[in-house]
Order: sequence, then structure tokens, then C-alpha cells
Amino acid sequence: MPPKKPSIENSYSWIRLAVSIALSTLGCVGMWSLVVALPAVQADFNAPRAAAALPYTFAIVGFMVGGIMVGRLADRFGILPPLAGGTILMSLGYVLTAFAPSLPMFAMISGVTIGLGGAASFAPLVADVSLWFDRHRGLAIALATAGSSLAGVVWPPVVQHAIAAHGWRQAHIGIGLFCLVTMLPLSLVLLRRPVADAAAREATKSGDTMQAIGLPPSVTQGLLALAGICCCVAMAMPQVHLVAYCGDLGYGSARGAEMLAVMLGFGVASRLIFGGVLNRIGGLPTLLLGSVMQAVALALYLPFNGLVSLYVVSAVFGLAQGGIVPSYAVIVRELFPAQEAGFRVSLAISVTLAGMAMGGWMAGAIYDWTGSYASALVNGIAWNIVNMAIAAWLLQRQRRHVVGACVALS
Repeated sequence: MPPKKPSIENSYSWIRLAVSIALSTLGCVGMWSLVVALPAVQADFNAPRAAAALPYTFAIVGFMVGGIMVGRLADRFGILPPLAGGTILMSLGYVLTAFAPSLPMFAMISGVTIGLGGAASFAPLVADVSLWFDRHRGLAIALATAGSSLAGVVWPPVVQHAIAAHGWRQAHIGIGLFCLVTMLPLSLVLLRRPVADAAAREATKSGDTMQAIGLPPSVTQGLLALAGICCCVAMAMPQVHLVAYCGDLGYGSARGAEMLAVMLGFGVASRLIFGGVLNRIGGLPTLLLGSVMQAVALALYLPFNGLVSLYVVSAVFGLAQGGIVPSYAVIVRELFPAQEAGFRVSLAISVTLAGMAMGGWMAGAIYDWTGSYASALVNGIAWNIVNMAIAAWLLQRQRRHVVGACVALS
């Protein structure tokens, strides 16, 4: 028997993972601080709800574009240089937004600095973690992806308290300075580059299985992109507007920030739980399951608007949506050749961010038009149904194709 290859995992791998989670938790503040600040920003600029949601939309677009750009830079120079540069850009952006004279300027700065800079703290960090594990790579990646959700647990109550005490402009200055003085020293732990040996190369490989679905690759990728947009348009409604919704109901923004933290906390648990589900039943069945659960959770917001019931529904929504986005990465790994996984996974995840950006703006526009979030919830459910239909159709084709291949072999 050939000698067993030594594992590339060691104590530094786990230290690096812990630091990556901390950096992602800090650096993904831009995904959530702009949500919490939405009511205060709307009041400050005397703007409609849809316009006040634009800074979040621009920031998410920045996260989408920046993730792909930083990933390519990390492949060439390692994760530390683009991560440090992104941290400085994001911190500067928070300070600049505090002096924004108008809402359009605030939105533009948010996208170019907070979005592009913060993007280095999510997807590229997850990719970097995969280079340091082989035996526990799946667990390490699952833990690394939880950083953005942990940011949603930690940051909303902190940001809401700072806004209530000092105003949103001073709160943004504080966020920028805090991230700068904490993230730059932490990022130095990631200075070491992975060893370019056979074991390290093996750790970065994707699976070598491809379950043909009987569709051209471009058509399959396009359907997955459409499904990702649809599910995240639905997902964005409560995540982006929950704080403002609680303010409209008279519960106050602080209660809304707490509900958002509860939602995302359960989302972290859901991501780990769905990791086991993905291993058992595969990507497409998990996507369909998560999509059905998300539609049910969205519908629960319509009849229940009491304070306690909103906490409960937010927790249910967090449990439902946490495993949807990771499903797309698994589906790509199952349906496409391993050598195409990097580009196709990045594309699949990026379009989900586009859905989040569009959904946040769309819910605000519907609210401005109708004066209620009920229509926005119905709109989100409709988009979610399209996602369910695509997942069910692809799953049916996959199973039919597999059965046909088995019959042909027999």
C-alpha cells in the first residue's frame, strides 16, 4: 500500500480559521449597519423609504463585485495584501459617509468603499481557509462562512445603541475607527502563505464527480442564477426592512435590531445544520427544502405582527434561510467539472447578492407605493415560488437523467 500522505492541518490551521471568522464578523459590518441605520438616514435626509434603502443596495453590489476582484488578487498575492487594503478602504468609507451632504453621495460612498472594501472579509477568506485543511475541510468552510451571519448577530444591537446615543453619523465614524484598529493587527496572523506541496494542492481540489442533468452548461448556470436572484429577493425583505417595520408598528428600532440579531443567530445555527443535510441529500433537494421553508416563514409575517410573535417568526425565518445560499455552491460542485468550480461558484454566489440588493430596494419601493409592508411580503413570496419551481424542475430532470443512465447501463 502507498504510504499515507501527511495532513496539512496543524494547530496554525485552526488558529487561522478562528482569526478568519473574527475578521469576517468584523468586516461584514457593512451588510448590517446600513440596515439598522435606515430609519435614521431616512429621517436625516427626509427621503422616501426606497431611496433610503439605496446605500444598502449599493454596498451589496460592492460586495458582489469586490468579492470576485479580491479573490483573483488573493490567488496571486495571498490574502493579506487585499484584505489589509480592503480594511483601510472600508474604514475610510465609514468616516466619509459621516460627512455625506446628500443621500446620493452617501449611497455612492457606501458602494465604492464599504461594499468593495468589506468584500475582502467574506468569500476570499472562505477560499483561503480551504487551503489549510484536508481532513476537516468541510467543517472548516462551514465555520468560515458563518462569519457574515455572526456579523448580523453582533453588529445590529451595537449599531442601534450607538445611533440612539450619538446619531448615525458619529456611529459611522466609530465603526470605521474600530474596524481599522482591530482588523489590521488580526490580519497579520494571515501573513503566512500555504505551502505549495502535493497535500496543499489536494486540499484545494473540488470533487471529481459530475452528475449530468441533461442541459447545456450555460442553460443550467442561467437557471441557477435566476433561482439565486429569486430566493434572495424574497430573503432581503425581512432582513433589510425588519428594523424599519418594527418602527412603523410602534415597537421602536431597538426591538427591530434585536429581532434581526435573533434571525441571523438562528441563521448561523441553520447553516451548520444544513451542512449535514447537504451531505446527506445533495444540493438540489436541499435548495428545494430551504426554499419551501423560507416561503412558509415569509408567509408567517402576514398574520403575526405582535412583539413576541415577531421575535418567534424572525427566529423561524433564520432557521429556514440559513442553508439556501450554501446549496448553490454544492449544486455547482455536483453538476459541473471540477476545473470550472471556481468561476461558476463565484458567479452563483455573486448573483444571490444581486438579488439581495434588488430585493431591499424593491421592498422599499412597494412600501412607498402602498404604505404597507404586506404587499412587499406577498411580492417576496411570489419570487420565492419561482425559486421553488426552478429547483423542483432541475431536481426532476436530474433524477430522470440518472434513472435513464442506469436503465441504459443495465
